[in-house]
Amino acid sequence: MVGGFQNIPKIPELRKRIIVSFLLLAVYRIGVHVPTPGIDGKALASFFAQHKEGMLGLMDMFSGGALQSMSVFALGIMPYISASIILQLLTVVVPYLEKLKKEGEAGRKKITQYTRYGTVILSIIQGFGISVGLEKMTGPAGSPIVIVPGWSFRLMTIITLTAGTAFLMWLGEQITERGIGNGISLIIFAGIVARLPAASVNTIRLFQTGEMGPVTIIFIVALMVAVVGGIIYMERSQRRIPVQYPKRVIGRKMYGGQSTHLPLRVNTAGVIPPIFASSILMFPLTVANFMPRNILDAYPWIETIIQSMNPGQIAYNIFYVGFIIFFCYFYTAVTFNPVDVADNMKKQGGYIPGIRPGKKTAEYIDWVLSRLTFIGAIYISAVCVLPTILTYRFNIPFYFGGTALLIVVGVALDTVGQMESHLLVRHYDGFLDKGRIRGRR
Repeated sequence: MVGGFQNIPKIPELRKRIIVSFLLLAVYRIGVHVPTPGIDGKALASFFAQHKEGMLGLMDMFSGGALQSMSVFALGIMPYISASIILQLLTVVVPYLEKLKKEGEAGRKKITQYTRYGTVILSIIQGFGISVGLEKMTGPAGSPIVIVPGWSFRLMTIITLTAGTAFLMWLGEQITERGIGNGISLIIFAGIVARLPAASVNTIRLFQTGEMGPVTIIFIVALMVAVVGGIIYMERSQRRIPVQYPKRVIGRKMYGGQSTHLPLRVNTAGVIPPIFASSILMFPLTVANFMPRNILDAYPWIETIIQSMNPGQIAYNIFYVGFIIFFCYFYTAVTFNPVDVADNMKKQGGYIPGIRPGKKTAEYIDWVLSRLTFIGAIYISAVCVLPTILTYRFNIPFYFGGTALLIVVGVALDTVGQMESHLLVRHYDGFLDKGRIRGRR
């Protein structure tokens, strides 16, 4: 594999795709530092310094630090993900959307268009909630965060944040189409990785000041290595169902008769479940975190709910694990249809030894896939929740929590897999070209 990656500069198409991906991600990182007009940056930074833990910290992680500086990308890509969740859920209950889903490329483009509309609507709602909340917030010294409050600021914030999210949505689609890897996942990946240098410097500072001992640092490093190793092992794990194809005589030649397998990944859904689960938990609390103080004083139960839904709390972990398990099964059902696999296998004459073709094969594949999905859901839940519990319960500065590590490693593996596919195609084409040349000779 290392030798294959050394050949990347020699493949023009792959080299171009990688360069395009890096340039578009650089545009995203530059936009993170473009502030929203009308906000006192120092007062906002002081406010986030006091509220860096909890849900705001998690939202800031997914936005790549854009929320903390209230840049034009403060909403990040989460409205797009939320809109995608809503559309995928509606395809199950709305016949029109289900019909579009089965229409192939044309239907997919129509659903993508509806997702874009939903992204804009959700961005407007979240932008309005953030703008109203910012007007009521103050820094530690009592200085207002919004310089000139009013409807002019609210409209400007709504337009700015909505435009920023729409641009990120377009950026992600361009990376997917013209670059390498999934654009939306890579944007989240870049935002998380960009925080690593600052976290490393902060860890060194804590060690130099004596706030963190060498044993703690060794434990953190060992924990990160163990989690990363476990993620790589589980992401590569699969159940191989044996498939047999009978021999067929066509003319004077005999075809088939080979044995192969149907690979089923333990984690078929990839990094989508924790991203979807985090998006669901963030959305209702986005506005609640920015509610005016007088409303929170009048309705103290709202603040109680906000506090109980911060990462590390029992209620948050319960809902988080529940949403992860749900989306593991839901996204697996959306992306993998056992009935279609069984029908295609039957048309080609293939069968699973000991299982009748057709309906029985589909039921068997679904039975195996359901159990694999349960194992994958438990694995994802453990990776996402256990490091968070260590962070908040034992005050371990594990800056890259389980969710972030899962996303980073998962996206990296998928991107490397796509690069390997390009290299294999290139190698296969070269092999065919050599065969044609020899044939002509």
